[in-house]
This record gives sequence, structure tokens and C-alpha cells, in this order.
Amino acid sequence: MHLFDRYAPFVQDFIYRNQWQNLRAIQVAAADVIFNSEDHLLLSASTASGKTEAAFFPILTLFSEDMPRSVGALYIGPLKALINDQFLRLNELCEEAQIPVWHWHGDVSQSHKSRLLKHPSGILQITPESLEAMLMHKHADIVRLFHDLRFVVIDEVHSLMRGDRGGQTLCLIERLSAMAGVNPRRIGLSATIGDLESTGAFLSAGTGRKTAIPKIEAKGSTWRLSLEHFYVQGPQSAEEHEVKNALPVPEAVSDPAPAQADPGLGYIFEHTRGKKCLVFVNSREECEAVTTTLRQYCEANQEPDRFLIHHGNLSASYRETAEAVMKDDDMYQTTVTTATLELGIDIGKLERAFQIDAPFTVSSFLQRMGRTGRRGAPQEMWFVIREDPPEMRAMLPTTVPWKLLQAIALVQLYLEERWVEPPRLDRLPFSLLYHQTMSILASCGELTPAALASRVLGLQYFHRISQEDYRCLLNHLIETGQLQKTEEGGLIVGLAGERVINSFKFYGVFVESEEYSVRCGSQTIGTTVKPPPVGEKIALAGHVWVIEEIDHKRRQIYCQQVKGKVPAYFGECPGDIHTKILLRMKQVLQEDTIYPYLMKNAVARLMQSRNTAVHSGVATEPLVSLGGTMWCLFPWLGTYAFFALERFLKLRCADRLKLSSLEASRPYFIQFKMGVSKEDFFRIVKEEAAKSFDPMALVYPKEVPLFEKYDEYVPPELIRKGFAYGILDIEGMKARVMEWP
Repeated sequence: MHLFDRYAPFVQDFIYRNQWQNLRAIQVAAADVIFNSEDHLLLSASTASGKTEAAFFPILTLFSEDMPRSVGALYIGPLKALINDQFLRLNELCEEAQIPVWHWHGDVSQSHKSRLLKHPSGILQITPESLEAMLMHKHADIVRLFHDLRFVVIDEVHSLMRGDRGGQTLCLIERLSAMAGVNPRRIGLSATIGDLESTGAFLSAGTGRKTAIPKIEAKGSTWRLSLEHFYVQGPQSAEEHEVKNALPVPEAVSDPAPAQADPGLGYIFEHTRGKKCLVFVNSREECEAVTTTLRQYCEANQEPDRFLIHHGNLSASYRETAEAVMKDDDMYQTTVTTATLELGIDIGKLERAFQIDAPFTVSSFLQRMGRTGRRGAPQEMWFVIREDPPEMRAMLPTTVPWKLLQAIALVQLYLEERWVEPPRLDRLPFSLLYHQTMSILASCGELTPAALASRVLGLQYFHRISQEDYRCLLNHLIETGQLQKTEEGGLIVGLAGERVINSFKFYGVFVESEEYSVRCGSQTIGTTVKPPPVGEKIALAGHVWVIEEIDHKRRQIYCQQVKGKVPAYFGECPGDIHTKILLRMKQVLQEDTIYPYLMKNAVARLMQSRNTAVHSGVATEPLVSLGGTMWCLFPWLGTYAFFALERFLKLRCADRLKLSSLEASRPYFIQFKMGVSKEDFFRIVKEEAAKSFDPMALVYPKEVPLFEKYDEYVPPELIRKGFAYGILDIEGMKARVMEWP
């Protein structure tokens, strides 16, 4: 109660107006840290637990007692939609205290931004990309804008922990603090953090403060969870096999989807009618396709269109229209969306979320289901797993329902262990190193190489970058015209660099989905997104092509047609699926449990796959014969350890194993032909794994594996090094090999 009394009167009034009977545990913990210490703060609690208010109640109280003389708090949000939503929530809280709340991103009017520049004050809500642009173009204003900055609140901090965007955010906070001469306290907010201690260390890096991490006892919550499986055509699993102990399919509704509907999408069409729902998909392309199909079903049924769409490549007007409709409790429409509605934004009384296929992380599953369950209702998620029916002559590994197993594994890992993916903080971020080098030079003007190195390498995120590697980068950038050396020996942005930094796309460090044209001789085959490295294969136009050359500047791929087959999900994985998820998928195949959230078709398909696994040895044997000299390896490794194993077999073991025709379906299985016995395979692979070798030995000759947005501007030798030492999980791969018989 004494913490409630410590709040400013306008905060107390806000609590009374909302009829809160008492403070939540997270609000008590946050107030104690902010009022009674100088520590940073990491708040991890379930979705809709009031984390934002927990952070801002004490911050605004302190401001009301001693108003900042500049922007006093910086709120960094990962999405424009989240900032727009929080802007409205904070405005209501701050109006009475006359504490201004500003928001700043690409869709905000120039007049609003101009008012902030004239009267810097209160709270500024901003995306990492807009903060980057501000540091580049408002360099002379930074001290005036932020000289009394006291807090930086990072919302959905987990979303920034697995790639360059989080590193960029940390760099921006450090740069702004140094320029403005401040050391603000940092507050991280998230519902899904896998490793609190390392996230707290990330938050406090280089500040001289520690991070307080209150232990918040989670209240028990009710889940309504279902998982159903559909073949996109033909009879369904439950029709082919009698299923006992299966749960009933949810209630039927009248006026069903058209007779020729895709069964999975027809199921979604039926069970969204008269309800407010979100349908999550895993890619922008699938988002467009699913929305189009569902709207066609509306037309075929002669009913009004009730489907909206939301993803990052849509204009602001489309996104904001969908957000406004979803917030209206009287509108019963469904939005098909990617991760853009996964985070934070309150979209009102959402009744149900659907997930087409499995997301790639437990974190994503929790965030997406957490969109529901607001305002006292249970959280509700319906998985819809869609799969092409297995062909009669299909080889064993392609008949395993990988998406079904992955969805079950994600759910079980959280239910059984409360496990969420830990952050990845040990990479060699050369792409971001280039980006921050160009940004700092663009904002500061000419700097000596030593001064530039001091500013860039002094940023905590680059602690693994050596002076030698940075010198290599600078020399390369001078040679390629990205940087220019002045007569006095200083460095400025060169002509080639100007073309890069003058694009609005420069502010972001995440990779946009840019299409590459695929060509064979004079023939254009089609387009693909994010091609695999030279030497890998892609499926396009009903054929398989081996990539011979990639021109990243012209976005063109040159290839030759080859025989063979690439599984449909080759290249689908957008990043890191953790090894723990793959191991739980293996356990799903091995155990007898019929999980209570499985529907009839899903039960039938799981039982069928378990039966196949028992007879084939898939769930117990890492290496399974497919007949003749063809074998399939099931390593049950996460993406980056799988990467390492695939390359280890090709580059360290191929000759001794007499390997050929190796095809990898990441991160599930590897097919190949070999000229030795099964026993010899294990012996040879373990012998090679026991040897000490440089990680660079697992990079193909002349390969430059471009993964991040600015890799193309980085010297090839650094890209290769970053891949070998920062991406490939060689230790994880070796540990698994040594477990084999």
C-alpha cells in the first residue's frame, strides 16, 4: 500500500477510474526498483499483465515531482502498430499531469515531429529505425533534445535479442547517451524471455549499472487450445483410419465453406464467422494467398467480405484500418497477419487466434496466443496444420508430418518446462558493423580512422570484433568507394556509400524480402526470395536447378538444370529453430501420449506417423536405409548445428564415406548415397568429429554466405569468418555425433 501512496495523485486517479482493486505484483516490483534504486530493470510477465503501466506509473510520478528539461523518457518499440497503440494509452495517463507524449516513425506527420523539435519534453516513442534516422540527420539537436534523458524503455525486448536489430538498438542507445552526455536507466519489457540473466546482462552492457530482475509469480491461466490436421485434398486422416479416444471436432456451423474449398482454409472460414479472430501465417506471401482465398469463399457464399490483412509491406492506411476495426468491439471481422500483430498491441476482445502450420519458436507461439485472453477471457489458439497428401512412392522422410510434430513440440515444451528460446548474443555482427560505421560517419562528418574505430568498436555490441578485422573492413570500404580518404588522412562517406545511406531503407537492419530473377542462359525461369549459396539447389517451374552464380547487386541468379528432387519445404526455415524443439519432436514420435488438444485428423495423422516411425526406425535410429545405397540421416539438431553437420559431412567426411547425391531438408533430415556400411558411417564420422579443425574448414571454397542485410558490402573474408565462428554451431554438432552408436 505504501507504494500506491508513493504514486502521483493523477496515477492514483487513473487506477481508481479503471476500478483496480489492488496493485498487481509486477507493478509493486517495478515501483520498488524504480523508486528505491538506480538499477536498470527487466520486467518479464505474461501478456496483458500490465507491464507498460508498471514501468510508467513510477516514471511519470518522478517526472511530476521534477519535470525533465528535455525528453525525459525514450520508449523504443519494435513495431509502428505497437507505438500507435501505446501512444493512445499513455496519452490518457499523462493528460492530467500535462506530461507530453510524442511518437515518431515513418507514418507520423511532419508537423507533430516539428512540435517535438521545438519543445523537447516528456516521453518520446520511437522505432529503432526512426531513432537511427534521428541520430544521422538531427545530430546537432541531440544534446538539446535529450540532455536530461532519464529512462529508456524497450518494449518486447525479446524480439530484439535474436539478430542485428537488437544490436542496432543497443548501439543507438549507447550513441545517443554519449552524444547527450547522459546515462539513462534502461527498462526492458517482455512476456517471453528464455534466459532472464543473459537478457539482463545485455540490457546493462557498458553502463556500469546492474539490472534488477524481479521474480514475478505467474498466475495460473486457462488455455483453450486445439490442433487439427488437414490434407489439402483427398480424404482426411480420420476418414482413412478409425480413431479411438480422439476429441470431437469443434461445433459445426451452418452455411459452411464452399464445397471445393481447401479443407484447412474452409475450417478457418467456418470457425471465424461471427467472431473476432486473428489468423497467423509464417510469411508475407502466404498472408496474401490465404486472405485472397478466404475472400473468395465469402464471394462464393454470397456473404460480405469479413477478412482483413496486415503485414509489414502494406501501406500505413491498410494496416491502421485493420487495427481500428479489430479494436472495435462491435465489429466481428478476422485479420490474416504475419508477426506484425504478434507483439504488444491491444486489439480488444479478440475471441480466437488461428495459427496456420507451426511457428518457428516457442516465443512466437506464446506471443500469438497471448493476443487473445484479454479482459478476463481465456487465451485461445487453434492450430491448423496443412499438408500435401503423401505420394504412394514418396520416400520415407517426406512422409513424416514435420509441421504437426513441430507444433506439438512447441506446445509441450512450454507446458512441461515453461521453456522459451534463449537469446543469441555470441555472433560476429559484421553486417551491423558496416551499418553503424556508415551511420556514425554520416552523422559526424570526417573522422580519422582511429577516432572512427574508437567510436564504433567502443560500442558494447562489438566486443568480439578485433582491431585487425575492423582495419580489414575499413580498407575494403575505401577500395569499393563506400568510404573516401581525404587529403588530411580522414575518412568520409564515399560516392558508393552515399547511394546506400541516402535510401530510407538504410535506417533498418532487417532484410526486406527482395526477389531475385532466376536465369538459365538466356531463359528467365522465374523469381525466388533469399537464394541459398552457390552450389545449392532450388525448385522452380517444376524442375531442380543448381546455382552457379549470384549477382546480388542486380538481384539475378544464374543456374543449370539438374535431375533430382528438392523437398517442398527446402529453404522455408527463416532462421534458428532450436535443438531443444527438434529433440521434443523426436520424443513426440516415440511416446504414446495422445495430447488432449489434438482433434480427430491430427490424432489419426500422429498415430499413423508413430506407426511408420516404429517400423522404419526413424525415432530410434539416426541413420535409416532407404534402399540400395540411399540413406537418410535424422540428426534432430537445431538449424545452426544442422548447418554445421551438413557441411561437416560434405567437407570432412565425403571421401571416406564415398558420399554422393547429398540433399538436406533443413533442419529435419539429410538424404545421401554412400559406399560404406552403417557401422562404418558412425565410426568414420566420430573419428573425424574427434579431430580438431578450424571452423573455417566448414565454409565451401570461394563461398560468401550472405545472410544479413549489409553483408554484400563487407569483405568476403569477414563474411566467411562471421559465418564460421558466429553462425555454425560446431560444438552442438560434435556433441550429437559423439552420442551416436
